Amino acid sequence: MSLPERVCRPAPPHAERLSTREASATAEVRAVSADALKELHRRLLRGDGTELALVDARQPEQFARRHLLYAANLPTSHVRLEAAARIPRAGTPLVVCDDGGGEAEAAALGLAALGYSDIAVLDGGIDAWAAAGGQLYAGINVPSKLFGELVEAHFGTPHVPATELASWLTEGRDGHGRDVAVVDARTGREFRRMSIPTARSCPGGELVRRMHELAGNAATVVVNCAGRTRSIMGAQSLRAAGMDRVVALKDGTMGWELAGFELEHGCDEAIPEPSAQGRQRASAAAAAVAERCGVRTVDAARLQEWRADTTRTTYLMDVRTPEEFAAGHLRDATSAPGGQLVQATDEYLATRGGRVVLADHDGIGATMTASWLMQMGWDAWVLEPDWLPDGRDAPDGDDACTGLTAGDDGEAERARRSRQPPLPYDPDDACVARAAMQAYLDWEVALPELYAADDLAEFRLR
Repeated sequence: MSLPERVCRPAPPHAERLSTREASATAEVRAVSADALKELHRRLLRGDGTELALVDARQPEQFARRHLLYAANLPTSHVRLEAAARIPRAGTPLVVCDDGGGEAEAAALGLAALGYSDIAVLDGGIDAWAAAGGQLYAGINVPSKLFGELVEAHFGTPHVPATELASWLTEGRDGHGRDVAVVDARTGREFRRMSIPTARSCPGGELVRRMHELAGNAATVVVNCAGRTRSIMGAQSLRAAGMDRVVALKDGTMGWELAGFELEHGCDEAIPEPSAQGRQRASAAAAAVAERCGVRTVDAARLQEWRADTTRTTYLMDVRTPEEFAAGHLRDATSAPGGQLVQATDEYLATRGGRVVLADHDGIGATMTASWLMQMGWDAWVLEPDWLPDGRDAPDGDDACTGLTAGDDGEAERARRSRQPPLPYDPDDACVARAAMQAYLDWEVALPELYAADDLAEFRLR
């Protein structure tokens, strides 16, 4: 599918910052109108095979102020670093936008120099989109945060306020006399920075695998993150897997601080790997979720065919922990721990309409992640877990027998972090104000109001 409306545009002022090869990659940049882009969005909603990578080439701070819902932030300075991972197919139709500052044209030239062949800029930028009736959103990771709010409303995910949790922790029991277990669904790095007292770390993609034994001990499980999304998604994942005594901590560590309580720092206690019995229970629970949500599997041979297909995008995402990924993973896989992939989908998957294959070692985390991605509108599949051989040492470099390679995803991860503006709860910012945290939470809760007025956005909760 090629983009419509070829309109010549002069080389942008940013072109002088590009290499000679980039600046001469094309003498003109095509443009697409806001109305034509809206029609592409409608085709994506219909699922007619359309693909589109919508790229916002401005700096993160500008992007966070207002942008199209499904735009992926890829500043001109990050094109070389991130384009191949986030837009893996060179023939993907791309639309690049800005707010009139010329970044879109500069990024388009950079993408062309990397071999992308179907590129246009949004004529008139995001202001033209708004003038044509398109919705603009503020913030970062908006599709995922919006989805979390919709999940809470749709499923009635229960939550506990910070004041009530503090009372439970003081008493050593919840209101029904049950033990209380606080589980932090963020990454280990975030957990070590700050945590709720007594909490243990269990990143979101690991919750269903590791929590069945703890939940089976008649404890009430409280899932928290820094704000709202991962608390909600983690709690609802466990509830979808059959654990009914699970609640989200309302507003996460922000809510805890806003209620006047102190956080702990430097903690590193984690929920351990499950026993064989616990893993069996988790596997059965994930299988039930797969049946209910229609999660499909793909074998390694079919995946290889998909990856060789130049007419359709296929992402390969390894949803295990970063440590497991570093010990050995499939070549060309991207490290995207399951909870993070759902929490920040736009950081990893820029091509809407593409296929997403999820890999882990037992199918549990991949199945839970796929179930949510499908409800977000992604064509998600689980790679049959026999790709990871048992009883073999971690590869030292590439292993031709298994197709595995070792090493982390450090460069890509550092690139992602470097373009994220500080959030109000960032513990590195000593001047963070309570008002800023409350404003952030109010923004997140209000996202469904924008969604209700946006006829080009759709999530399919089931």
